Amino acid sequence: MAHKFRFISILAIMKVTLINTSDAGGGAPAACLRLLKALVSQKVDARLLVQYKKTDDGRVTGIVNNRISKLKAQLNFLWERIPFLLFHEKDKSVRFAFSTANAGTSIINQPLVKEAEILHLHWTNSGFLSIADLQELVNTGKPMVWTLHDMWAFTGGCHYSGTCENFMRECGNCPFLRDAGDNDLSHKGWLRKAALFAGAKNITFVTCSQWLAGVARQSSLIKNFRIEAIPNPIDIKIFSPQDKVATCLQRGIDPSAKIILFGAANINDRRKGISYLVDALNILKNNHPEGDKTEVIIFGKNKHFDVTQLPFKVHELSLITSQEELAEIYSMADVFVTPSLEDNLPNTIMEALACGTPVVAFNTGGIPEMVDHLQNGYLSQFRSAADMAKGLHEILNITDTAKLSANARQKVLDNYTNEKVAKQYNDLYQSIIK
Repeated sequence: MAHKFRFISILAIMKVTLINTSDAGGGAPAACLRLLKALVSQKVDARLLVQYKKTDDGRVTGIVNNRISKLKAQLNFLWERIPFLLFHEKDKSVRFAFSTANAGTSIINQPLVKEAEILHLHWTNSGFLSIADLQELVNTGKPMVWTLHDMWAFTGGCHYSGTCENFMRECGNCPFLRDAGDNDLSHKGWLRKAALFAGAKNITFVTCSQWLAGVARQSSLIKNFRIEAIPNPIDIKIFSPQDKVATCLQRGIDPSAKIILFGAANINDRRKGISYLVDALNILKNNHPEGDKTEVIIFGKNKHFDVTQLPFKVHELSLITSQEELAEIYSMADVFVTPSLEDNLPNTIMEALACGTPVVAFNTGGIPEMVDHLQNGYLSQFRSAADMAKGLHEILNITDTAKLSANARQKVLDNYTNEKVAKQYNDLYQSIIK
């Protein structure tokens, strides 16, 4: 028992600074803030340093806190985006799929950086940290953990490479670029990162999925570093099954309907595959007997998608920021569907499962680590709208819905709780601090 108390005491004084572009407004910010709360609940002295602070969490510090810092942040964002837009992007679909990190703000003198025993990087793009700013952090010599929420750290600039495997070499001939060639922007980005990582012995990389860990170990930039896979955590008290009838009636939705839920931070993101959802729902409507019994709920930022393309009655809820409200929305659904084409360990899937809602998704990325076929959902053949429609039909008409829901919830309890994930990070911190 004495050893246990000594271990907790060590953790209580360890100072860890998490670093992310923001603390809300997307998958990485949500995951990072959840990890902060999980670590603090397990006695780690953790703080979060962000460019833009959007929550009222007292453990989060934002560097944009006056008009001058806001103007500088905006100029950094434009300096990174505009040259890429004017001279390099292949088309609009890749505008935010590639980051050069050629502009940013030094955080080397921030108190949270100076005081930290461990610097824990997350997603730092959109003009927050340039590669030069990252180099400053490496040069402190402090132990660093870098949690990868996408592939950017080991590519020449893209966040997800699709079918391209040039990151296994030195990038170049990038399919995202109109001026692709051996010495294009992606190759130059690869060289800048190679210089960043040269001699950097103080970085341990963490991926949120086993899939991304496997990809990272094939990359030319970080394959020789220590790479661990630790999932994102979720608060199982907030994300838990709610009363479907009550939540439906509260929003004017027929609780007897078969409800299909789809949502994302930005449903127009090219990676989210919404065209496959349109096709799958039309196939479901035409080939299966769901008919008028089915309704669709959509949440997330939507600037361009016309929901009238969907063949069922649609309830559009726009962007939901309250976690408690999200839990109610997941609980209203009979199935959550995500046609995502490239994803690491989607928060939306974890949230749905935690609320006891089965998931239909493509068999890609880290999704198969979350969705167990016909146990807590349905894994559709990649890019097959027909198989996605089949999966929706099977889940909506499965006999033992209670078991399906229980399996979904149990998957989260077994793998993604604050306690389980924080312990894995605690163990990692301890191993590198020694």
